[in-house]
Amino acid sequence: MIFRQSARPDQAKLFSKTQHKIACCLLWQLLAGCAGQPQKLSREQQPVPLKPAQQTSAIAGQNQKSLPGNYYAPTLTGDYAGYPALNQFIDEMHQKHGLKREYLQGLFSQAKRKQWTLDYLSKSDHALKGKPAPGGWTKYRAQFLDERHINSGIAFWQKHQSALQRASQQYGVPAEYILGIMGVETSYGANVGNHRIIDALTTLAFDYQRRGEYFRSELENFLLMSANEGIDPAKPVGSFAGAMGLGQFMPSSFRQWAVDFNGDGHRDLWNPEDAIGSIANYFAQHGWQTDKPVVSPTQGSYAGIDNLEPGIDHSYPLLTLNQAGVAPVDQCDCVYPLHLLWLRHSSHDQYLLGHPNFYVISRYNHSTHYVMAVHELAQAIKKGYRQI
Repeated sequence: MIFRQSARPDQAKLFSKTQHKIACCLLWQLLAGCAGQPQKLSREQQPVPLKPAQQTSAIAGQNQKSLPGNYYAPTLTGDYAGYPALNQFIDEMHQKHGLKREYLQGLFSQAKRKQWTLDYLSKSDHALKGKPAPGGWTKYRAQFLDERHINSGIAFWQKHQSALQRASQQYGVPAEYILGIMGVETSYGANVGNHRIIDALTTLAFDYQRRGEYFRSELENFLLMSANEGIDPAKPVGSFAGAMGLGQFMPSSFRQWAVDFNGDGHRDLWNPEDAIGSIANYFAQHGWQTDKPVVSPTQGSYAGIDNLEPGIDHSYPLLTLNQAGVAPVDQCDCVYPLHLLWLRHSSHDQYLLGHPNFYVISRYNHSTHYVMAVHELAQAIKKGYRQI
């Protein structure tokens, strides 16, 4: 779910070298683990089952005439006229879901191949090899922990106080963490992206070999989402990778976790109320623990720190951490494994402990920096809101 993962195409030439590195970092996070890509949960982190959002595997009760857009073409033309893989995809959509070939041929004849996206990805795919660089967290943090993000979050909370309170009560997720996601992803809807989703997903599904299978699945989900929600599939815009709305959900996440939180009969992630409820539902479905911490500060000698692997993919019992010279500052009745987090400031290194709620946020984006930006922004917004 999606992040200033990169600049828009018309902004790319304005990047400094430092900005480009940061953009590559964010881009990798989008492609490596944004909301919408399934991630395996450990046994200790399995979510508490809730009633799933409405999802239909096929386009129930609809035919070619009732699908949005009324697209029609006897053959595939345009940028993707010579793509056998797209013709095969169209056949599969017809066989699996009953979509008319002529409808899909008409739709995809209008899809545009986004060469900028492919060029940018080819330069960025290997941007995050190796360990965190000194000062990496300081640079990343500065993008989100500023007055604009904090004050806009406070203002958004004031404007949508009722919906945020209702979401917190229904799903057990604090309002500030819903806002933390929105702030990092889209600046509370100020930057939801300007790429047509049909162009973005078609390009990545059939021209980005490294992750083509994933994006073909997202394209399938996008077409089903459009049909079930009554959306013309050529109309929605979002990120260059196909993420949508204030919370930047990928289509598979939309179909599984988006909710109609304002009760108008439609799930619309460009609508603030629906976005609020959907982000809260996403966290709840992934195991958010109400009134539990996200991270804890540490103290100790850190004598055995080099024997432990930091990050989201590794976790340790508290005893193991203690034996390595790492202990929480405050008392921790931690019967669950903890993540060792390594943040590299410009002037020093910092070690924190990540709790299960840290892991839940990482299901949105598989990056320690991302989760910490959401967490710290959430705390800053809450502090400012309480001072009003």
